[in-house]
Amino acid sequence: MLARARRAPWWLSVLAVYAASRIVSTGILLHVASRQPANAWTPAQPGYFDFARLWDGTWYWIIAAGGYPDAIPRDEAGLATENAFAFMPVYPFVVRGVMVLTGLEFAAAAVAVSVVAGAVAALLLHRLVRTWLDERAALLATALLCVAPISPILQVAYAESLHLAMLLGALLLLLERRYAPLAVLVTIMALTRPSGLAFALALALLLAWRWRRHRRGLEPFPVRERVELAAVTVIAGLAGLAWPGIVALATGDLTGYTDTELAWRRPYVGPVELVPFTAWWQGARWWLGETAGPVVLALVLVAASASFALPQMRRMPVAIRCWIIAYAVYLLAVFFPQSSTFRLLLPLAPALGALAAGALAVRPRWLRALIVVTMLAVSIAGQYGWVHIAWWVDGIDWTPP
Repeated sequence: MLARARRAPWWLSVLAVYAASRIVSTGILLHVASRQPANAWTPAQPGYFDFARLWDGTWYWIIAAGGYPDAIPRDEAGLATENAFAFMPVYPFVVRGVMVLTGLEFAAAAVAVSVVAGAVAALLLHRLVRTWLDERAALLATALLCVAPISPILQVAYAESLHLAMLLGALLLLLERRYAPLAVLVTIMALTRPSGLAFALALALLLAWRWRRHRRGLEPFPVRERVELAAVTVIAGLAGLAWPGIVALATGDLTGYTDTELAWRRPYVGPVELVPFTAWWQGARWWLGETAGPVVLALVLVAASASFALPQMRRMPVAIRCWIIAYAVYLLAVFFPQSSTFRLLLPLAPALGALAAGALAVRPRWLRALIVVTMLAVSIAGQYGWVHIAWWVDGIDWTPP
């Protein structure tokens, strides 16, 4: 049986891992749902599909069913309140299309789109990691994605799995230097989840790196490719600004999108302006205290920076490292750290290749096997913790997913 498994096509192995992981995650979600009390979204002990459309899934449901409002809703103080414009249109409109074609209700259609997109993401992550690591490391990295603590997000009414599939496809196109389809995919991706500006920064970093190597005579960088890469960089940046611009045109409210995003931050730090690179400082102090918060934040940033010196990270293609750096900078610039930050780390999935390579480099064999099994077991246990803390509704909830 082991010999036959080794001879199986790579895509069959990946899909088998993905299917097994979804069975595990489904069991965890159903177990937690069986203890879910009645709440604003569901009755007590909801079925799987009702449980899968909690939180942001309800907003996607509103968009799929009725579209976006005509104006940004504001309170008596003129501050924007939570509304559908915080959520980009590609995922709910794809789900709407599935609903029309199949007759499924929203929750079932949304879960179907997410599960299929998650399978595509698993396949693409394997192919991406395989560009610089061997088959074992690629399969382990894929398994780590499939059983990650936040992996239940791949099978609920959220846009994460669809966005991840597009992102991994975009990174593959970037490595293959296929810039025309990359421009199209990045534009669609930027209207699925906020990522266009981060991808533009990654492309700009790559452009600068390749130009520097060209000037030193280390790598050719033809004029045509410079123009193509620069053009895709500009397109990605414009795509990143497209949704705020569309919201402004649709509502006549120039700052409607950013004001809407700040509405979700207000319960933590009150009414604030969007000042880049301040939210993590504010969040660290809010969660951990005036002294401990900044110290912990500084230690995390130093550790993350130091990780790029590891041999496993240095083996990673420069384009992938540029994406990881750019997306981390983007998160630091615009997002407020809270429990939903864990799912916002999903686009850093290519880094799992380095983690897999490090685990498989351990000697002797028994210790390597122990480390791999422990990583997978801890990840599965983390799923239960994430679903219980972030997805389960307890009535007084400061930990949304």
